[in-house]
Amino acid sequence: MPERVTSYGKSVGFTATIPVEIIFAGGYRPVDLNNLFITSVSPSDLVLKGESAGFAHNICSWIKGIYSVVLEYGFEKVIAVTGGDCSNTIALGEVLQNRGVEVIPFEYPGERSREQLVSTMETLMSRLHVSWDEVKKAKQRLDPIRKKLRELDRLTYESNLVTGFENHLFLVNSSDFWGEPEKFEAELDKFLARARKRPPMNEEVRIGYLGVPPIFDDLYEMIEQKGGRVVFNEMQRQFSMPFFDQEDIVGQYLRYTYPYDAQGRVADILEAVEQRAIDGLIHYTQTFCYRQIYDIILREKLPVPILTLEGDRPGKVDTRTALRIETFLEMLRGVTG
Repeated sequence: MPERVTSYGKSVGFTATIPVEIIFAGGYRPVDLNNLFITSVSPSDLVLKGESAGFAHNICSWIKGIYSVVLEYGFEKVIAVTGGDCSNTIALGEVLQNRGVEVIPFEYPGERSREQLVSTMETLMSRLHVSWDEVKKAKQRLDPIRKKLRELDRLTYESNLVTGFENHLFLVNSSDFWGEPEKFEAELDKFLARARKRPPMNEEVRIGYLGVPPIFDDLYEMIEQKGGRVVFNEMQRQFSMPFFDQEDIVGQYLRYTYPYDAQGRVADILEAVEQRAIDGLIHYTQTFCYRQIYDIILREKLPVPILTLEGDRPGKVDTRTALRIETFLEMLRGVTG
């Protein structure tokens, strides 16, 4: 897959998935700062730079990485998701403002309120000087790409032609489409054409991946080496807006599960477990993140075994975590065998 763009002239960075159609409608290039951080040459160095700037060790590495890439790449405008995501983003936004960055807050409503989400979206639209008509046109441009991403997902769990990492890679990048939808779509078309010519994979254990994308760079490889395959990437799939064709743009972001309560997530996961014949779930949690607490609810509500993994800093899967993955897959293999 080609590298992300390296020119950030007229770009808007953002800290978590937002209605990206609004940014495109304003003529800007959207950049998911999480993806830019984790795909950089040395994300570990970016974390260290954040700590050198004063961020404490017990602050999430993603926050420190985002801070560093904003300054490293010279972003002048950043949308900080202050509701429905990490509460540390509020303070991060203020620090960036003190560094001369224009910070635009975006807050998902605490409940799935259409009226409140419309108001929040209109506030962002006014800051970027765009209209509803322009936003709708941007959605119409992205809808065909989202449809192809849904097909890629189907090829992962139904046709067994796509690996869990490939699924992750395309879906996670649908948060900003590399800032270049045409380039992203062309690469997606090439990949789908190649994937359809492959023989189906025949893994021993089918895994669902829950939670935010991992900070480990070899987690999927590790799972596949041990005889498993991820056939469901929960949040990455949500980033692709899989229900784009059933709703208008407001409804599309109301159905997006990440910023709201656990009930929507549980329903989405339960459907995937049945539809995709999932044997077990790996729930990834980020160190120092409040979302770790959701593990309690997931374990109470979901019907298949769950392995909870915790990651702190960028890098390879550590030996202890690798052993836990291997043991979990062996246990599932014994159950399914």
